[in-house]
Amino acid sequence: MMELTILGCHSATPRENKHTSSQLLEVSGNLFLIDCGEGTQMQIRKSKAKFSRLKHIFISHLHGDHFYGLIGLISTFRLLGRTADLHIYGPSGIKEIITLQLKLAHSWTNYPLHFHELSSTRSELIYEDEGVVVSTIPLDHRVYTNGFLFTTKSKLRKINTLSTEGLELEHFHFKQLQQGQSIELSNGKIIENEKLTLSPDPPKQYAYCSDTAYSEKIIPLISGVDLLYHEATFLESHGNLAAKTKHSTALQAAKIAYAAGVKKLILGHYSNRYSDKEEFVKEASNVFEAVFLAEDLKTFSI
Repeated sequence: MMELTILGCHSATPRENKHTSSQLLEVSGNLFLIDCGEGTQMQIRKSKAKFSRLKHIFISHLHGDHFYGLIGLISTFRLLGRTADLHIYGPSGIKEIITLQLKLAHSWTNYPLHFHELSSTRSELIYEDEGVVVSTIPLDHRVYTNGFLFTTKSKLRKINTLSTEGLELEHFHFKQLQQGQSIELSNGKIIENEKLTLSPDPPKQYAYCSDTAYSEKIIPLISGVDLLYHEATFLESHGNLAAKTKHSTALQAAKIAYAAGVKKLILGHYSNRYSDKEEFVKEASNVFEAVFLAEDLKTFSI
């Protein structure tokens, strides 16, 4: 189970009720922050998420609308007396930027701050725990940029309740079955695991593709994902601006989603020149049906 909360989904400069890029992703009880535009910590408060649950932050690239809120969030953690480690994953240079600000302000954190700087132009695994794997999605933008692919781990088998009817099973038997073990009944009879269980749920996948030009190179990396967030800064009527700034149009995002066979597509990172966001859905729907608009504080479940 994954739950995605959009904290901000607009491009360039923040405006009232139009916040820049930031998202919260909850996976197997863990909470991850993806990008951290200006004002992110206020949006986190509005979402009712607890700051103390944030231990890993992923920054796609070093344009201000994707990380200018980071130093403020780090400083707030310090003021709140944080003691838990904080891990930040982002492009080379992010450590220098943040530590220089902390140094000049004489505001070193009172908690361990770990930077994991990225420079590879190939997809690489950057985080893994018992419930999720995170790898990069190299993108094509004006500066070094990565998207992020979150994949859950499915380890526990499901109990087939029909097959277990009439058996006098103890609590520990169910745990053994979920872990893939065969069980021994009180009478000494051994029952193979496969006779009482079903295969684990398939992994769930969320792909975050922030600022990028149209790039078919990412299609193999996001093939079949349950949910894709792909930037759509422009409509096709401003395709020349998309090409010039290395951004995408709604139609281009839909073409990527269709080619990759994803289940659902979220559009975001809108230019403030557009007042009617439904035009993005209309344009993308010509190619791909399951299209949704990102909105501040809107949630999506996987």
